[in-house]
Amino acid sequence: MTTKIVALVDALVDALGNLVRFVLLPGQRHDTIGVAPLIENVEFAALLGDKAFDVDWLREELNKRGAAAVIPPKSNRKIQYEYDKHVYRWRHLVENYFAKIKEFRGIATRYDKTDISYAANLNLVAAIIAAK
Repeated sequence: MTTKIVALVDALVDALGNLVRFVLLPGQRHDTIGVAPLIENVEFAALLGDKAFDVDWLREELNKRGAAAVIPPKSNRKIQYEYDKHVYRWRHLVENYFAKIKEFRGIATRYDKTDISYAANLNLVAAIIAAK
């Protein structure tokens, strides 16, 4: 069964800025709901994310895995966690990837009517970007 798309995309990219996997999310939900399926069965030494990903369950999961959480703490957090600011600069690779996929009009404007066709086009765009 396909659903009408009102999606945001959470994406996981590698250290070179190449897409590893993505998850379509309902547009009204928080980005953190897509993190668990993205990192499932993936090994990594550090997870870079913006302040939106500063949640306790994610920090605990990363700690269990032995991975570093390179996530700046929210300003209203009682315990201000330290993070590697030098490593955090590499988060731009994710933002650059989103900028690349938004060069394709159908992706940027969410032209597709269903989540399956949108996901298919995201995979096609990822293949085109990887081939460049």
